[in-house]
Order: sequence, then structure tokens, then C-alpha cells
Amino acid sequence: MPGLPEAHTALTASATACEIAEAVRRRDVSARSVAESALQRIALRDGLRAFTGLLPAAARERAAEVDRRIAAGERLPLAGVPLAVKGTEGLASDQTRLLVAAGCVPVGTTSTPGPGTAWQTWGDTPRGPTLNPFDPDRSPGGSSAGSAAAVAAGLVPVATGSDGAGSVRIPAAWCGVIGLKPTNGRVPARDRAGLNIAGPLARTAADAAAYLDALAGTTTLPGLAPPHRPLRTIWSPTLGFAATDEAIAATARTLLYALTASGALESVDAPVRLTDPADCWRGLRGGDPERVTRARREAAGLTDQVDAVFTHTPADLIATPVTPNPPHGHEGPGPTLSVALTWTFNITGHPAISLPAGRTPQGAPVGLQLAARRGREEDLLAVARARELLRGPGDPD
Repeated sequence: MPGLPEAHTALTASATACEIAEAVRRRDVSARSVAESALQRIALRDGLRAFTGLLPAAARERAAEVDRRIAAGERLPLAGVPLAVKGTEGLASDQTRLLVAAGCVPVGTTSTPGPGTAWQTWGDTPRGPTLNPFDPDRSPGGSSAGSAAAVAAGLVPVATGSDGAGSVRIPAAWCGVIGLKPTNGRVPARDRAGLNIAGPLARTAADAAAYLDALAGTTTLPGLAPPHRPLRTIWSPTLGFAATDEAIAATARTLLYALTASGALESVDAPVRLTDPADCWRGLRGGDPERVTRARREAAGLTDQVDAVFTHTPADLIATPVTPNPPHGHEGPGPTLSVALTWTFNITGHPAISLPAGRTPQGAPVGLQLAARRGREEDLLAVARARELLRGPGDPD
């Protein structure tokens, strides 16, 4: 657009989605120049192999449209925000279309798992496997592998993910960013079983909130702040069945302690003993009608168990590590079930978030998972905001 300044590299490299959108809305910078800078940055700096392809023509077209709409007086909540799109979704998915309508500019597609292990906690590209930003010998998680790596590396402020068993939360945990699985049904599921839910990979709570608002038509962002009262939280490193590594549990709990000390959370001492969801999840994904029917009964029972935790105790949140294990190597997870602590909430529909919890003494990145009552994403994002404000001895980083 004539008369608009070019984007400064410092803005697009480090700015949040909310900061970029505000600058574009003020016409301090054009969406077109922000997109050009993002495309150039990815082309030059994607050493993690987060992207499988760039979308220069589509990005320029969308950015020009954003600039026209802003000039016409529209207020786009995510105006000009460069967006990485999970490769298995592309531009036609429901969440991509909603984000584009809110002003996002898709700049490239990100890696997802290729053929191989049934447990999709890795990323595949023509250049080789996607690398973990903490340790290139380790996987970034999956299946939203490239999306998490792209956000962690500062190539884009936000990226699309989808979570059918933990595929947003696991890569978020292993790449040190925020990953949110909204309440099932907030947006259309991507699978017949209703398990695979769209959600953001982001570096800040505000960006995740703005993304959720664009997807779900909510108004989380304007009131985003740490919890106005301590949210009562039950800690369970295993949910009653998982074989969780002690160092992983200790690291996640360190962040929980810090959030409690800050006044964001209040510890509730109560047991959480859920049924292992493995057979139920597999059954819901398909098979003979009898197995599906049995799985649906099991899902109803598991949902009752999680609901009972919230109704029979004073708890607002359930806290666990995101995974029971550290990131595995590029050879794959083998028999390790990295999804052991995440897929329960895909079955029951409760919203859950992964927050960066620091690293184990061995250097493995860890995420703290928080699950809330259905429809209470604002509680999860409030804690994410409180996490950002931690400073001093209580900060696990």
C-alpha cells in the first residue's frame, strides 16, 4: 500500500502476533511487508526443517487483501500475522479459513510425520527429519512437529496444530512453547470419532487467546490476566496408570510449585485414578461395530471419572506432565507411549494446555499439562499468563 513503511526485521523476528496485528491495524507497517520478511526469514533460517514448503504467491495475495481491508476501515484481530499451517491441513481446513478471515497470512506448510511408527511424535521433510530446537538429536514431537518447531525458532509467532491424542500439546512441551487443545466441539473435529481438535502453537498466552477467539468466536483476549483467585489444582503425575519418569514429573511439578507460590494456583490434595484410555481411544478410531460400541461406553465411563474429579473435589484444574517421558531420538519412540497423559482429554472433551516447564537435569524439555472443566479455556490461558509473569527464584527457567 502506498505510504506505508516497510517492516523492520526486529519487529517481525521478535514481535508477538498481537503486536504485529496492532502495528498493521495502525498502518505503521503493511501486511505485505510483514509477509515478505517472514518468507525471507524462513528461507534463510529454517535449519530445524520445520517447513515443508513456502506459499509466497498465496501469502502476497492474502497480505494485499488485509492491507485493502484495513485501509477500508475493517478491524481485523489478527491483521497481517504470519501463520504457519500444519501440512496435513493446508489452506482449506476450517481453522485456517477462520484464521485467514481474522487477518492471518499463511506463509508456509509445516512438517508432520511420514510413514513409520504408529505413534506420530516426529516430523518428516524432504530434507530430513524435523529437529528439536533444544537438541537436534531429538524429536520435536508430533504430529504438529513443524508447527511447534517453527514457533519455537521464532520463524512465525503462531502456527496451526491439530490434537487427536496430544498432537498439539506434545510438540509444544518438547519445543518449549504453548499448545492448547480446546474443548471438543468448539470447532469442527477433523475426524469421524470427534477426537482431533484444532488448536494453536504460540509463544505467548495473548497470542494463544487471540487465536482461540478467532476459531471459537470467544472473547478471551480482552480480559486476559492471571487468575483473579487461586485456581484449585490437583497434581497427578500418572493419572493412576502411566509410568512417568521421575525427572519429568519433578520438573513439571517445579513449575506447579512456582505458580502456587505466585498465587495463581492453590494445591488440592486428592487422588486421581482414571482408567487407562488406550483401548478406548483405539476403539473410537474405528473397527468392527461391536468394538466401536464398546469404546463409546468406555468413553462415557472415562468422562464420568474426569467429571467426578471436578464435581466431587473443589478442583478447578488437573495438573500432570504432558508426557511421561523425555523426547525420543529420530529413530522413533519404539513402544513408548508419549500420549499416555494426553489422550484421556481427547476422549472426554475437556480443554487442556501445555505450558513450558523448563528442563530436566539431563536437559530434556518438559511441559506442564493443565486440564479444566469443559468450556473453561480462559482458566488455562489465565495460568499461561501467570506463567509468563514468573520471575526470580520461583521461576523454573
